[in-house]
Amino acid sequence: MSVSVQQLAFDQRLEPVAHSLALSALVAALPLAAVLILLGGLRVKAHLAGLTGLAVAVLVGWLTFAMPLGQTLSAGAQGVLFGLFPIMWIVVNALWVYRMTVRTHHFDILRRSFGRLSDDPRIQALVVAFCFGALLEALAGFGAPVAISAVMLVALGFDPVKAAVVALVANTAPVAFGAMGTPVVTLAQVTGLPLDTVASVVGRQTPLLALVVPLVLVGLVDGRRGLRETWL
Repeated sequence: MSVSVQQLAFDQRLEPVAHSLALSALVAALPLAAVLILLGGLRVKAHLAGLTGLAVAVLVGWLTFAMPLGQTLSAGAQGVLFGLFPIMWIVVNALWVYRMTVRTHHFDILRRSFGRLSDDPRIQALVVAFCFGALLEALAGFGAPVAISAVMLVALGFDPVKAAVVALVANTAPVAFGAMGTPVVTLAQVTGLPLDTVASVVGRQTPLLALVVPLVLVGLVDGRRGLRETWL
């Protein structure tokens, strides 16, 4: 009985690489780096890049952090299931709602409504990318707000590259509460901290970002002139 309990208990070492926290963190980031390199640099398909990242994570956990192989595989399986439910379930439903609005032409109505609010591209960027994007982030998350907001900005006359940059930057502020608060809930589960505590701390940080990000967006759209006119 004591042997089985000892096998189930895993005491994670935070500095397994040369007793250095920095080097250990770099090694722990290898799965993420592998996915980014495969997707962005080598143009590998997403599912293959994800499986490769999972394999690298298993090897790092097993060989570097001395996690028992059985527990490593179990943790990987748990991550796969968590990726399917609730993450992919939220994404699938969000895409279903989006396609429904496109098929019923309500998305075009929404896009024209945003265009009629103002001819000023700075206002359009704030309304579409920041405000509407934050709503989409709360409902769907996982990149959907960036894709939808960027398309709407291009339809309003933005350069495609600038539209993508604006949508990406705008999505930094609301991402903590994206997909109905999934990041906050996950952080509380991983760290073992009370959910109320994590949510309250994140809730204090988010308003600060919400003050800075709009100014950055105005600067991206119209440069220094836009920032000066913001205060006039």
